[in-house]
Amino acid sequence: MSQTAVAVVLKQSPTELYKILKFEGLTASGAEAKQAIADGLVLVNGDIETRKRKKIVAGDQIQYLDTLLTIR
Repeated sequence: MSQTAVAVVLKQSPTELYKILKFEGLTASGAEAKQAIADGLVLVNGDIETRKRKKIVAGDQIQYLDTLLTIR
C-alpha cells in the first residue's frame, strides 16, 4: 500500500487536530475525525495521538490511514 504525502499550510496556527482531518477531507465530519483519533488511528510526529484538540503547528506531521500530512 502506498502512502500519499500532502503539504498543508495552516491559515491559523495552532489548529486543533480533529479540524485538520476534517478540513483536509480525510474524514467526512468532525465527529468522524474525533472518533478516529479516540480509536488511536492517528499519528502525530510518529506517535499515536488520542487528544482530539491537540494543537498542531508548522513542522508537525499527521498520519491517518495511507495519508501523511506535513504541516507548514
